[in-house]
Amino acid sequence: MAISVVMLGASGAVGGQALTRALVMPEVAKITSLGRRALDISHPKLRQEVVDVFDPASYGTHLPGHDAAICTFGVGEPSKVSREEFLRVDKLAVLDFAVACKAAGVRHFSLLSSVGVSSGSKSFFLRCKGELEDGLRWLEFERLSLFHPSMILTPTNRYGISQAITLAVWPMLAPVMAGPLRKFRGIHVERLGAAMAVNVAREGSGEEVLEWDQIMNLSP
Repeated sequence: MAISVVMLGASGAVGGQALTRALVMPEVAKITSLGRRALDISHPKLRQEVVDVFDPASYGTHLPGHDAAICTFGVGEPSKVSREEFLRVDKLAVLDFAVACKAAGVRHFSLLSSVGVSSGSKSFFLRCKGELEDGLRWLEFERLSLFHPSMILTPTNRYGISQAITLAVWPMLAPVMAGPLRKFRGIHVERLGAAMAVNVAREGSGEEVLEWDQIMNLSP
């Protein structure tokens, strides 16, 4: 059976890859992209809605009729924004989107999160993400998919010298990241986005946490 998907965050690196893959999947009949601006892409399956991503009232009417939601919305470089802004974008706006999706009858919610998240973490970043995940669990979607990548490897350097160093060094660490450390291996953005798209077409229920091995298996 063909499914319909609503996306928040399709303008980002991972979201863009998820959208690209979903558009060519025969299992996906329709995709609605919500964003602050229109994407430079046109496709018969794709409907774009320019909305206020911080105001569910601006996009709530676009949600009914979708089976699944993919959320990759978030701050691109957390270290460059205040804690208040990170909280507003990565936690509150996403949770508002999830609440609106649940109210509209969306059954499956997929979130781009991070390895190591926990509401009890001492790290502000990981704690916020963990609190968000707790909020999603409280909503009780029929299916909840939490993607937990470590370092996301992009083909180009988007954030300066620190990312350039990371992109050069992280792949070389893969051989020593064995056993329990495998979940910290870097993953290319194309494979991560593709995995998020492929996963919405799979059967499933309840909560699933997808780390490096599970993500790689979804996008060989």
